[in-house]
Amino acid sequence: MFDQRIEFASSEVYETYFTLGRCITHKRDYIWACLLTLSCLTVYGHLIYGSRTRALSVRDDEEGHLICRSGDVLQERYEIVSTLGEGTFGRVMQCIDHRRGGTHVALKIIKNVEKYKEAARLEINVLERINEKDPENKHLCIQMFDWFDYHGHMCISFELLVRHMAYQLCLAVKFLHDTKLTHTDLKPENILFVNSEFSMSYNVEKKRDERAVKSTAVRVVDFGSATFDHEHHSTIVSTRHYRAPEVILELGWCQPCDVWSIGCILFEYYLGFTLFQTHDNREHLAMMERILGPVPSRMIRKTRKQKYFYRGRLDWDESSSAGKYVRENCKPLRRYLLSEAEEHHQLFDLIESMLEYEPGKRLTLGDSLKHPFFEGGGGGADPSAGKNWEGNRDISR
Repeated sequence: MFDQRIEFASSEVYETYFTLGRCITHKRDYIWACLLTLSCLTVYGHLIYGSRTRALSVRDDEEGHLICRSGDVLQERYEIVSTLGEGTFGRVMQCIDHRRGGTHVALKIIKNVEKYKEAARLEINVLERINEKDPENKHLCIQMFDWFDYHGHMCISFELLVRHMAYQLCLAVKFLHDTKLTHTDLKPENILFVNSEFSMSYNVEKKRDERAVKSTAVRVVDFGSATFDHEHHSTIVSTRHYRAPEVILELGWCQPCDVWSIGCILFEYYLGFTLFQTHDNREHLAMMERILGPVPSRMIRKTRKQKYFYRGRLDWDESSSAGKYVRENCKPLRRYLLSEAEEHHQLFDLIESMLEYEPGKRLTLGDSLKHPFFEGGGGGADPSAGKNWEGNRDISR
């Protein structure tokens, strides 16, 4: 959608806008690296160095980038953490917004070069029109929160779009479930971008080339293991790391096993690593208990896999090397939060609801689309708006 709205703009606008969002080359990383940042950002212009009261002289490098570093604070509010990405237009910085409870946000700072400044002005004009036409973001285009000219650097504040790809995934799989179909093999590798075009930029800090995806519209793929309700259900389904407990315990499965997989995927989108990194059933269950609490006694009583339990509890030696590994590498789910900001807690509330042990208590995807994480962040809960996803862009960490 956004593409069509900027046909009149210069090629620099197109390039500037599409550099939002980075991916590295591995396919899994290519998916989750675009999704890790959660909050929205607002930027104003005044750079403060170190403490939030002492001004830093404004300097540009030879390419026109604003010189800033970790610890610098903008507008006595936005503390720079790291560089998210760098392109021909300028840089995108990860910041902490101290007026939003420490929310991690992103700041797009345009080079002090006239052609890029003019491109940014055109982009701002388009984004302002979008905001006017869609103040509640019902049509799911990216939202600009604010902009300003800071000593020759156009700065634009954007809503970040982590919710949007998660929403697409829930919407797509809900359609399958409404069709009495279970995918059974949801994982990042099977969630692909519609448009694989990218631009390339060099990350100075990491000393490597990185890709900038041009569109965050995705599609769910690989239906080789998909199963209709009336068909034979194999005992074991799903790739290990995304496998639901009822599958491990051979209690039978249906659509809720997909919801569990999505919960694992959303966690991976947020933090960039797999929640359950194991290849062993007993260890997998131990990780679940470490992160989510004890396996319900009802499931233990019903399972045929009694070899994993002793006297109604998981038979697991915490003093063993495997036990030490789980203890050191897993922790209760909420302790993985990167911020106490509301949207972070909303996401984890959604993930927790998707990672309910008992399938009958697990959140349905119909209900997930109405979750406050989507409602409150402009993700949109109207399934009819799904066609507009191609207008979305994303900034990665």
